[in-house]
Amino acid sequence: MSDQRETNAQKLAQQVGATLRSIRKEREMSLQDLAEVTDVSKLTLGKIERGEANPSLTVIWKIANGLSIPISSLLAEKEEVVISRKNKGNKVLSSNEDLTLEPMFTNSGYGSLETHRAFLKPGGQYYAEAHQEGVVEYVTVMEGKATVQVLEETFELNMYDSIKFKADQRHGYLNPNLHPAVLHFVMIYPNAKQQP
Repeated sequence: MSDQRETNAQKLAQQVGATLRSIRKEREMSLQDLAEVTDVSKLTLGKIERGEANPSLTVIWKIANGLSIPISSLLAEKEEVVISRKNKGNKVLSSNEDLTLEPMFTNSGYGSLETHRAFLKPGGQYYAEAHQEGVVEYVTVMEGKATVQVLEETFELNMYDSIKFKADQRHGYLNPNLHPAVLHFVMIYPNAKQQP
């Protein structure tokens, strides 16, 4: 099982790297330019582009925010009909490995909407940096319970409860329970830059 996970992580690292390099070249940016807009070091970005590093969810968010694109644009697989099956697609882990994010449907056109499945470990927590300006996030608890924090305010959600909030501010997800929580995310990017 760990061999399969390692193979999937390598595949994801190569895919993210190739996509990032392609976007950077399209925009005629140097690695230094990219480092400046993403607040990720030039060395790290170079390793990501070469597929030598498997970036954490935090790093992927920084890159997507710096480029003003949905994170699914970095994880895009080019297929016309896609079925999203649990545990079959790409996975991105938070740096503390409490949250596993599975992009459900990705697109390569830097679209304005993306959907994700997320699995939050019992007792786990994940705090997100502010997303791009104007991003709105919709979260539904599909299994278990979760606490969503937006700035200093917390909201308790039970199974099938949903919340909508502006994600261009600090927010987080906590699972104070003994069972995993499964979350469904929909993110709307009103200012997403379209592919040239």
